[in-house]
Amino acid sequence: MTGPLSATPAPSTKGRQVIIVPDLHGRSDLLLAAVGLFPEAHFLSLGDAIDRGPRSLETVRLLMELRAEGRATLLMGNHERMAQEGLKWYRQYLGTHDLGHYRKAVEGMNWWMSNGGETVRRELSNFGVEQFPKVLADYLDALRRVVYVTGDGAIHATPPEEPSVLVAHASPPVRHPEYRNPESAALWLRPFEGPFPLPEGVVYSVHGHTPVRMPLRLGRHIYLDLGAYETGMLALLPVSVQTLSVVTVLTGRGDPKRLAKYPALGEPISARAVMVRMDGSVRQG
Repeated sequence: MTGPLSATPAPSTKGRQVIIVPDLHGRSDLLLAAVGLFPEAHFLSLGDAIDRGPRSLETVRLLMELRAEGRATLLMGNHERMAQEGLKWYRQYLGTHDLGHYRKAVEGMNWWMSNGGETVRRELSNFGVEQFPKVLADYLDALRRVVYVTGDGAIHATPPEEPSVLVAHASPPVRHPEYRNPESAALWLRPFEGPFPLPEGVVYSVHGHTPVRMPLRLGRHIYLDLGAYETGMLALLPVSVQTLSVVTVLTGRGDPKRLAKYPALGEPISARAVMVRMDGSVRQG
Protein backbone atom coordinates (compact mmCIF):
# COMPACT_ATOMS: atom_id res chain seq x y z
CA MET A 1 0.00 0.00 0.00
CA THR A 2 1.13 3.50 -0.65
CA GLY A 3 0.10 6.95 0.51
CA PRO A 4 -1.19 7.92 3.98
CA LEU A 5 -2.13 4.32 4.79
CA SER A 6 1.09 2.69 3.62
CA ALA A 7 1.94 -0.45 5.57
CA THR A 8 4.79 -0.02 8.03
CA PRO A 9 5.84 -1.84 11.17
CA ALA A 10 3.85 -0.61 14.16
CA PRO A 11 5.74 2.39 15.57
CA SER A 12 6.70 2.44 19.22
CA THR A 13 4.67 4.92 21.24
CA LYS A 14 4.35 5.83 24.88
CA GLY A 15 0.75 4.62 24.83
CA ARG A 16 -0.43 1.05 25.07
CA GLN A 17 -0.45 -1.26 22.08
CA VAL A 18 -3.97 -2.07 20.88
CA ILE A 19 -4.40 -5.28 18.85
CA ILE A 20 -7.60 -5.72 16.84
CA VAL A 21 -8.90 -9.31 16.86
CA PRO A 22 -11.52 -10.26 14.23
CA ASP A 23 -14.16 -12.99 14.29
CA LEU A 24 -12.96 -15.83 16.54
CA HIS A 25 -16.08 -18.01 16.28
CA GLY A 26 -15.11 -20.30 19.13
CA ARG A 27 -11.38 -20.52 18.39
CA SER A 28 -10.13 -20.06 21.95
CA ASP A 29 -6.86 -21.70 20.92
CA LEU A 30 -6.08 -18.86 18.50
CA LEU A 31 -7.04 -16.26 21.11
CA LEU A 32 -4.64 -17.86 23.59
CA ALA A 33 -1.90 -17.81 20.95
CA ALA A 34 -2.57 -14.12 20.30
CA VAL A 35 -2.28 -13.33 24.02
CA GLY A 36 0.96 -15.28 24.18
CA LEU A 37 2.37 -13.44 21.17
CA PHE A 38 1.38 -9.99 22.48
CA PRO A 39 1.58 -10.41 26.27
CA GLU A 40 1.42 -6.69 27.07
CA ALA A 41 -1.20 -5.62 24.53
CA HIS A 42 -4.78 -4.46 24.94
CA PHE A 43 -7.07 -6.56 22.74
CA LEU A 44 -10.00 -5.07 20.84
CA SER A 45 -12.38 -7.84 19.78
CA LEU A 46 -14.49 -7.19 16.67
CA GLY A 47 -17.27 -9.52 17.84
CA ASP A 48 -18.52 -12.84 16.49
CA ALA A 49 -16.46 -14.57 19.15
CA ILE A 50 -19.22 -17.18 19.43
CA ASP A 51 -20.92 -19.77 17.16
CA ARG A 52 -19.67 -22.05 14.37
CA GLY A 53 -16.40 -23.05 16.02
CA PRO A 54 -15.79 -25.60 18.80
CA ARG A 55 -15.32 -23.58 22.01
CA SER A 56 -17.55 -20.52 22.15
CA LEU A 57 -17.94 -20.51 25.93
CA GLU A 58 -14.23 -20.91 26.57
CA THR A 59 -13.56 -18.07 24.14
CA VAL A 60 -16.06 -15.88 25.98
CA ARG A 61 -14.51 -16.75 29.36
CA LEU A 62 -11.05 -15.80 28.13
CA LEU A 63 -12.29 -12.50 26.70
CA MET A 64 -14.10 -11.66 29.93
CA GLU A 65 -10.98 -12.49 31.97
CA LEU A 66 -8.95 -10.15 29.77
CA ARG A 67 -11.61 -7.47 30.17
CA ALA A 68 -11.59 -7.87 33.96
CA GLU A 69 -7.83 -7.35 33.86
CA GLY A 70 -8.28 -4.15 31.84
CA ARG A 71 -6.74 -5.84 28.81
CA ALA A 72 -9.68 -6.11 26.42
CA THR A 73 -12.46 -4.05 24.92
CA LEU A 74 -15.26 -6.16 23.48
CA LEU A 75 -17.46 -5.25 20.53
CA MET A 76 -20.71 -6.82 19.42
CA GLY A 77 -20.96 -8.83 16.21
CA ASN A 78 -24.11 -9.91 14.43
CA HIS A 79 -23.89 -13.34 16.07
CA GLU A 80 -23.86 -11.76 19.53
CA ARG A 81 -26.81 -9.62 18.46
CA MET A 82 -28.75 -12.77 17.56
CA ALA A 83 -27.76 -14.43 20.84
CA GLN A 84 -28.94 -11.34 22.70
CA GLU A 85 -32.49 -11.41 21.28
CA GLY A 86 -33.91 -14.34 23.23
CA LEU A 87 -32.19 -13.26 26.45
CA LYS A 88 -33.54 -9.71 26.11
CA TRP A 89 -37.15 -10.84 25.78
CA TYR A 90 -36.85 -13.49 28.49
CA ARG A 91 -35.66 -10.84 30.91
CA GLN A 92 -38.69 -8.80 29.92
CA TYR A 93 -40.91 -11.80 30.58
CA LEU A 94 -39.44 -12.29 34.08
CA GLY A 95 -40.55 -8.77 34.94
CA THR A 96 -43.95 -8.77 33.24
CA HIS A 97 -45.02 -12.43 33.03
CA ASP A 98 -46.46 -11.45 29.65
CA LEU A 99 -46.64 -14.58 27.51
CA GLY A 100 -46.14 -12.40 24.44
CA HIS A 101 -42.69 -11.56 25.77
CA TYR A 102 -42.02 -15.25 26.39
CA ARG A 103 -43.04 -16.07 22.81
CA LYS A 104 -40.63 -13.42 21.51
CA ALA A 105 -37.89 -14.91 23.72
CA VAL A 106 -38.41 -18.34 22.17
CA GLU A 107 -38.52 -16.86 18.67
CA GLY A 108 -35.31 -14.96 19.38
CA MET A 109 -33.60 -18.10 20.62
CA ASN A 110 -34.71 -19.99 17.51
CA TRP A 111 -33.36 -17.18 15.30
CA TRP A 112 -29.97 -17.56 16.94
CA MET A 113 -30.01 -21.37 16.94
CA SER A 114 -30.70 -21.45 13.18
CA ASN A 115 -27.80 -19.08 12.46
CA GLY A 116 -24.90 -20.66 14.31
CA GLY A 117 -26.08 -20.83 17.91
CA GLU A 118 -26.64 -24.58 17.73
CA THR A 119 -22.89 -25.07 18.14
CA VAL A 120 -23.09 -23.33 21.52
CA ARG A 121 -26.00 -25.55 22.54
CA ARG A 122 -23.89 -28.61 21.72
CA GLU A 123 -21.28 -27.42 24.23
CA LEU A 124 -23.83 -27.64 27.05
CA SER A 125 -26.02 -30.44 28.31
CA ASN A 126 -28.87 -28.17 29.40
CA PHE A 127 -29.34 -24.93 27.51
CA GLY A 128 -32.40 -22.91 26.60
CA VAL A 129 -33.85 -19.47 27.10
CA GLU A 130 -34.53 -20.38 30.77
CA GLN A 131 -31.00 -21.78 31.31
CA PHE A 132 -28.89 -19.11 29.68
CA PRO A 133 -25.21 -19.45 30.75
CA LYS A 134 -24.26 -16.61 33.10
CA VAL A 135 -20.84 -16.11 31.52
CA LEU A 136 -22.48 -15.69 28.12
CA ALA A 137 -25.14 -13.32 29.49
CA ASP A 138 -22.45 -11.23 31.21
CA TYR A 139 -20.45 -11.17 27.99
CA LEU A 140 -23.43 -9.96 25.96
CA ASP A 141 -24.09 -7.23 28.53
CA ALA A 142 -20.49 -6.00 28.25
CA LEU A 143 -20.43 -5.43 24.50
CA ARG A 144 -20.07 -2.13 22.71
CA ARG A 145 -20.83 -1.46 19.05
CA VAL A 146 -18.46 1.22 17.75
CA VAL A 147 -15.25 2.67 19.21
CA TYR A 148 -12.49 5.02 18.13
CA VAL A 149 -8.81 4.44 18.91
CA THR A 150 -6.34 7.32 19.12
CA GLY A 151 -2.59 7.25 18.74
CA ASP A 152 -2.00 6.91 22.48
CA GLY A 153 -4.01 3.66 22.58
CA ALA A 154 -7.02 5.26 24.25
CA ILE A 155 -10.42 3.90 23.22
CA HIS A 156 -13.29 6.37 22.86
CA ALA A 157 -17.06 5.89 22.55
CA THR A 158 -17.46 8.93 20.26
CA PRO A 159 -15.17 10.49 17.64
CA PRO A 160 -12.37 12.31 19.50
CA GLU A 161 -10.89 15.65 18.47
CA GLU A 162 -7.56 14.09 17.47
CA PRO A 163 -7.09 11.66 14.54
CA SER A 164 -8.44 8.17 15.22
CA VAL A 165 -9.23 4.74 13.82
CA LEU A 166 -12.90 3.68 13.80
CA VAL A 167 -13.50 0.05 14.80
CA ALA A 168 -16.81 -1.81 14.40
CA HIS A 169 -17.87 -5.33 13.50
CA ALA A 170 -19.10 -4.97 9.92
CA SER A 171 -18.95 -1.34 8.80
CA PRO A 172 -18.89 2.21 10.09
CA PRO A 173 -22.23 3.34 11.56
CA VAL A 174 -24.18 4.75 8.62
CA ARG A 175 -27.78 5.48 7.71
CA HIS A 176 -29.28 2.58 5.79
CA PRO A 177 -32.87 1.86 4.73
CA GLU A 178 -32.88 -1.59 6.37
CA TYR A 179 -31.68 -0.42 9.79
CA ARG A 180 -33.20 2.31 11.94
CA ASN A 181 -30.07 2.78 14.00
CA PRO A 182 -26.69 3.42 12.28
CA GLU A 183 -24.99 1.36 15.00
CA SER A 184 -27.22 -1.57 14.03
CA ALA A 185 -26.13 -1.19 10.41
CA ALA A 186 -22.54 -1.44 11.69
CA LEU A 187 -23.27 -5.06 12.69
CA TRP A 188 -24.56 -6.28 9.34
CA LEU A 189 -23.40 -4.38 6.24
CA ARG A 190 -21.05 -5.98 3.70
CA PRO A 191 -18.07 -4.39 1.93
CA PHE A 192 -19.86 -4.33 -1.44
CA GLU A 193 -22.47 -2.01 0.10
CA GLY A 194 -19.79 0.64 0.63
CA PRO A 195 -17.63 2.61 0.53
CA PHE A 196 -18.97 4.12 3.72
CA PRO A 197 -18.47 7.71 4.90
CA LEU A 198 -16.22 8.18 7.90
CA PRO A 199 -16.56 10.87 10.58
CA GLU A 200 -14.23 13.83 10.39
CA GLY A 201 -10.86 12.99 11.89
CA VAL A 202 -11.15 9.24 11.30
CA VAL A 203 -8.17 8.11 9.21
CA TYR A 204 -9.44 4.61 8.41
CA SER A 205 -11.81 1.99 9.78
CA VAL A 206 -11.34 -1.70 10.66
CA HIS A 207 -13.91 -4.50 10.36
CA GLY A 208 -14.52 -8.24 10.33
CA HIS A 209 -17.88 -9.92 9.54
CA THR A 210 -17.24 -10.71 5.86
CA PRO A 211 -14.60 -13.45 5.37
CA VAL A 212 -11.97 -12.49 2.80
CA ARG A 213 -9.03 -14.33 1.27
CA MET A 214 -6.39 -12.11 2.86
CA PRO A 215 -6.25 -8.98 5.03
CA LEU A 216 -7.19 -6.20 2.67
CA ARG A 217 -7.93 -2.56 2.15
CA LEU A 218 -11.02 -1.36 0.30
CA GLY A 219 -10.89 2.41 0.12
CA ARG A 220 -10.35 3.58 3.69
CA HIS A 221 -11.80 0.39 5.19
CA ILE A 222 -9.71 -2.56 6.40
CA TYR A 223 -11.18 -6.10 6.50
CA LEU A 224 -9.56 -8.81 8.62
CA ASP A 225 -11.89 -11.82 8.90
CA LEU A 226 -10.14 -14.91 7.46
CA GLY A 227 -12.74 -17.45 8.56
CA ALA A 228 -10.69 -18.59 11.55
CA TYR A 229 -13.22 -21.21 12.65
CA GLU A 230 -12.57 -23.29 9.50
CA THR A 231 -9.29 -22.01 8.03
CA GLY A 232 -7.38 -21.82 11.33
CA MET A 233 -6.14 -18.37 10.30
CA LEU A 234 -6.56 -15.28 12.49
CA ALA A 235 -5.41 -11.82 11.38
CA LEU A 236 -4.23 -9.46 14.14
CA LEU A 237 -3.82 -5.75 13.45
CA PRO A 238 -1.83 -3.47 15.79
CA VAL A 239 -3.57 -0.08 15.68
CA SER A 240 -1.52 2.82 14.38
CA VAL A 241 -3.07 6.14 13.41
CA GLN A 242 -1.95 7.62 10.05
CA THR A 243 -0.03 4.51 9.00
CA LEU A 244 -1.25 0.95 8.64
CA SER A 245 0.70 -1.62 10.62
CA VAL A 246 1.77 -4.98 9.27
CA VAL A 247 -0.87 -7.62 10.05
CA THR A 248 0.16 -10.74 11.97
CA VAL A 249 -1.63 -13.83 10.64
CA LEU A 250 -1.75 -16.71 13.11
CA THR A 251 -2.11 -20.11 11.42
CA GLY A 252 -3.25 -23.04 13.53
CA ARG A 253 -5.42 -26.11 13.04
CA GLY A 254 -7.73 -25.76 10.07
CA ASP A 255 -7.89 -25.85 6.29
CA PRO A 256 -6.34 -22.74 4.68
CA LYS A 257 -7.57 -23.94 1.27
CA ARG A 258 -11.03 -22.80 2.29
CA LEU A 259 -9.88 -19.22 1.84
CA ALA A 260 -10.37 -19.74 -1.89
CA LYS A 261 -14.17 -19.63 -1.51
CA TYR A 262 -14.08 -16.15 0.03
CA PRO A 263 -14.31 -13.00 -2.12
CA ALA A 264 -11.16 -11.35 -3.45
CA LEU A 265 -11.76 -7.65 -2.81
CA GLY A 266 -9.68 -4.50 -2.71
CA GLU A 267 -5.94 -4.68 -2.36
CA PRO A 268 -3.90 -6.88 0.00
CA ILE A 269 -2.09 -5.29 2.92
CA SER A 270 1.27 -6.35 4.27
CA ALA A 271 1.20 -9.36 6.58
CA ARG A 272 3.58 -11.72 8.35
CA ALA A 273 2.87 -15.36 9.14
CA VAL A 274 3.09 -16.92 12.59
CA MET A 275 2.52 -20.66 12.98
CA VAL A 276 0.65 -21.95 16.03
CA ARG A 277 1.92 -25.31 17.26
CA MET A 278 -0.34 -27.99 18.70
CA ASP A 279 0.67 -26.97 22.24
CA GLY A 280 -0.43 -23.37 21.56
CA SER A 281 3.07 -21.92 21.28
CA VAL A 282 3.96 -19.88 18.21
CA ARG A 283 6.71 -20.08 15.64
CA GLN A 284 7.27 -16.96 13.58
CA GLY A 285 7.85 -17.48 9.84
